[in-house]
Amino acid sequence: MKINERPLLFVIGQILNPLVAVETLILIAQYYEFPFEGQLFILAIFAFLVVAKLLDTVDLTSSIKTFWAHTVGAIFLRWFVVITLMSLMGYFSRILGESSRVLLVTWFIITPFAIVLAQLSARYLLDRLVISEENLNNAVIVSVNDLSLRLATRFAEHPVYGIYCWGFFDDRDPNRLHADTEMPIGKLLGKLSEVAAFVKTNQINHVYIAAPMTDQPRIMFLLDELRDTTVSIYFVPDVFLYDLIQANISAIHEIPIVAVCETPFAGINGFVKRVSDVILSVLILILISPLLLLISLGVKLDSPGPVIFKQHRYGLDGEEIVVYKFRSMTVSENGDSVIQATRNDSRITSFGAFLRKTSLDELPQFINVLQGRMSIVGPRPHAVAHNELYRKQIKGYMIRHKVKPGITGWAQVNGYRGETELLEKMEARIDCDLDYLRNWSLPFDFYIIFMTIVVVIKDRNAY
Repeated sequence: MKINERPLLFVIGQILNPLVAVETLILIAQYYEFPFEGQLFILAIFAFLVVAKLLDTVDLTSSIKTFWAHTVGAIFLRWFVVITLMSLMGYFSRILGESSRVLLVTWFIITPFAIVLAQLSARYLLDRLVISEENLNNAVIVSVNDLSLRLATRFAEHPVYGIYCWGFFDDRDPNRLHADTEMPIGKLLGKLSEVAAFVKTNQINHVYIAAPMTDQPRIMFLLDELRDTTVSIYFVPDVFLYDLIQANISAIHEIPIVAVCETPFAGINGFVKRVSDVILSVLILILISPLLLLISLGVKLDSPGPVIFKQHRYGLDGEEIVVYKFRSMTVSENGDSVIQATRNDSRITSFGAFLRKTSLDELPQFINVLQGRMSIVGPRPHAVAHNELYRKQIKGYMIRHKVKPGITGWAQVNGYRGETELLEKMEARIDCDLDYLRNWSLPFDFYIIFMTIVVVIKDRNAY
C-alpha cells in the first residue's frame, strides 16, 4: 500500500476505469434504444471485470506531464486488448446479435476517450474540492539533504498527497545548512532531540526520517522518543532493524519511502474495516434490541443511578472519546484516578456482577462503533488515567492507538481480560495489541469475534 493512497484515492483509483467503461456502454445503449438487459447486461459485467484487470489502478498523484506522456498511450493500448477480448467473447458465445454491432463499435471508439476525460476530471476535483487545508496531514522531515528537500518539494507541488510539511529538524548549524542547500532558515524547526516534543504539541501526523545510516544511534533515540506518540513514521530511504508495525515500501515520485510504524487500515483496508463494522453492528443491534431493553430495566431496578455509564477513553490517534457501558457499579469514576475493578469489589452491584461476568455491560459499545469512535475488533480502550500511567512504564504503549479501540481484541481472547494488577500482565496485553496491528486481516477479525464468544462462555477472569 502506498502511503499516498488514502482511502478515498485508493477506492477511486480501483473502480474509476471499469465504472466509466460500463457507464459509457449504458449511455450508448440508451442512445440506440437498445434494452440494457439479458445479454448486454452480462457483457457489462464481463467488461467491468476485464477492464478492472487489464487497465491498471489509476495513479491520481502523477504529474499532468507524465499523464499525457505515458498514461494516455497505455489507456488506448490496453483498451485495444479489452475490445479484442470483447469481440472474441461476442463471436464465440453468440451473446450479441447483428443489431448490436453499431452499438459495440461506438462503444469501442468512445470509451478510451471517456476514460481519459474521467481521469482528468478526477484530478481536477480532487485538487479543487477534496484536498483542502483541513484534510491535510501535518508532517516534519528529520535531516536536511538533497533527498529530503526534494520530498518537501513534492508535497508542496502535489496537494493530492494530502501532506503539509512544516519544516525540518537537523543538528547542524542553521547558517551552514542555508549556505549548503539554500534552504530557508525559517524552515529549520530545531534539533533531533526536539522532534518528539514538537510532534506532541503541534498535532503532527507524519514524521519522515531522511537521515543516513551513520546517524543510527541518534535515530534509534528519536524512535524511542516517538513511541510515546501516535505519529506515523517513515524512512527516506535507509532502514534498519526495528519493531515494524505494518511496514511497507512505497515511493513518492520515485523517491523510496519505508513505512516503519503505520496503521493497518490505510487505503482500502480502512474502507473494508469500516463497512464490516457498520454491517455487523447494525445486524447485532437489531438482534439484541429486546435484550438491551431488559438489561436497561434490570440496571435501573437494581440500584440508583443512570443506566448508561459514560467514560472518557483514548481512541484513534490518542484522541479522547466517550465510551458507553451499562452501569455495573455504584460509582462512576471518570477522572484522573480510576481504580480497576477487582474480584469481590464492593462497588459492583449484584446485577452488575452478572453483566460483567457475561460481558453484557459492553453491548452499548456497538453504538460507539456506528458513531465511528470504536471498532468491533481492536485493542480494548483503557481509562485515560490508566493510559497516562502505562505510557510512561511500557515502551510502545501508545502505538496501540493507531487503530480504533475495539469491543473485543486479540489480547482478550488470549486470556488478558479483566484486572491487570501486575505490570507484566499489562505488558503482555500490549504485546497482543501490537501483534494484532502487525497481522490484521478481515478473517483474523472474524476469528477473534468467534473466539470472544467461546471465551465469554468459559472465562473466569471477568469481574
